[in-house]
Amino acid sequence: MSRKPATSTPQWEQLFQLPVQPGMPLQARLRLAVVQAILDHRLSPGTALPSSRDLATLLGMSRNTVTAAYQQLVDDGYLDSRLRKGVFVSNNARPVSVDAVATLDDPFRTHPAETGHQPNWSQRVLRSLGGRPTLAKPARWRDYPYPFVYGACDPKLFPVEDFRECCTLSLSRVQVPQWTPDLETDDVASLIEQIRLRLLPQRGVFARAEEILITVGAQHAYYLLAEALFDPQTRVGLEEPGHPHARNSFSVRGPQLVNLPVDTDGLVVDGMPEVDYVFVTPSHQSPTTHVMALERRQWLLRKAELHDFVVIEDDYEADTLYEGNPMPALKSLDKAGRVVYIGSLSKSLSPALRLGYIVAEPNFIQELRLLRHAMLRHPSALLQHTYAMFLSLGHHESHARRVNQEMLQRLSLVGASLQQHLPDFRFTLPRGGASLWVEAPEGMDSDTLAAMARQHGVLIEAGAVFFAQPPVPCPYFRLRLSSIPMQQIEAGVAALARAVRQLRAQTSAIRLVA
Repeated sequence: MSRKPATSTPQWEQLFQLPVQPGMPLQARLRLAVVQAILDHRLSPGTALPSSRDLATLLGMSRNTVTAAYQQLVDDGYLDSRLRKGVFVSNNARPVSVDAVATLDDPFRTHPAETGHQPNWSQRVLRSLGGRPTLAKPARWRDYPYPFVYGACDPKLFPVEDFRECCTLSLSRVQVPQWTPDLETDDVASLIEQIRLRLLPQRGVFARAEEILITVGAQHAYYLLAEALFDPQTRVGLEEPGHPHARNSFSVRGPQLVNLPVDTDGLVVDGMPEVDYVFVTPSHQSPTTHVMALERRQWLLRKAELHDFVVIEDDYEADTLYEGNPMPALKSLDKAGRVVYIGSLSKSLSPALRLGYIVAEPNFIQELRLLRHAMLRHPSALLQHTYAMFLSLGHHESHARRVNQEMLQRLSLVGASLQQHLPDFRFTLPRGGASLWVEAPEGMDSDTLAAMARQHGVLIEAGAVFFAQPPVPCPYFRLRLSSIPMQQIEAGVAALARAVRQLRAQTSAIRLVA
């Protein structure tokens, strides 16, 4: 094939328009542009590309950058380099695809335009969560200037260099055999050891390796426990208000959910109805952030023995502590093996990493291993190995210290801002955690307030979703501080105050009309 000069091929500038990818090197962005043009059928097999000199001039970059990009694409099989002829799109650059025309020839249909009878999925789905309330953020929530919502970490706090070091170490040739084999029902042994020897002792928990199972985050742990333990006859006690994700995960198996009240000392143990399991977040109660008192922890465990129920402990945000000594985990006080412990590895780093674990009696952990294997085999071995490195090098503790210092400042700032702009709203600054539970004045509904606040660029978590039976109107809402930058907090509370004033003005106008 004769090579045409680059100038005779139209629209090279548009074809090689580099994608906007912050932080991606120029050479990688060029490779991305070429690969996408090939895979999107904008560059056909055999097409001659501009010379490295011509393309460098065309795009205003160095010839060395273009040459390196071309060479990488040749090595990857997207381009062919032909001596004294130039660079061409490889004939095998695109994956083999199905012949679309062949799929249209169906001898079992009498008419080509005939369509099949669609199944009624609404009738076939036996366990749906479609109608259940859950924590959710609006689409494009990052476009709001004041997002007091869950589910994100501050990129400025993420330990990029530390985590990159651990990824690099895990990808070294000597380490690759440690995580590339299929683990079947097992976990990466080094991560189990780090949890057993480094993390759990900080919570007063001492466990053997066979008592620990890695999960894809705490929510996966909820689902595993529900699959293994619950049926429609099972009575499960849940904090009210409580963790909506746990409630929804448990409800898939249709147990009888029993609401258990909480106060400033956490779950109220006295007067507890008869249950088979109790789910509790004693370290920082979700969502109120109250810490369960030691005596109440001891009484809960004693009642579990007396009434033969099991405690499921989510040690929620236990490592986010700003003052005083941490309260011992329920699991550390458990003398009868009645506590199933759930921990999160990734929450303080980034919830998107999805790593958690369960600590329980070995025979039960083995049952969960088999169940997990049937569900997803095992969590990512590469991620497990990388996080084991992260723990072993001390990065977890140093990162937790930085996050705690930052969250303490944010909590102090949001508290001062609320006192300044919304002095009639009630709250108690917690000793830890990354959120603030707020009570609006009597008669104000947080769902209505949340809708009004969105018009002012503010996202809050309305409180009704945390209740199985929310009060009407529900005055509670949560301000989550992990997703909003420090410099936006005071302005965000001021914007929320404007939303409150507008809501009050509308309410007064409606009353006057009535």
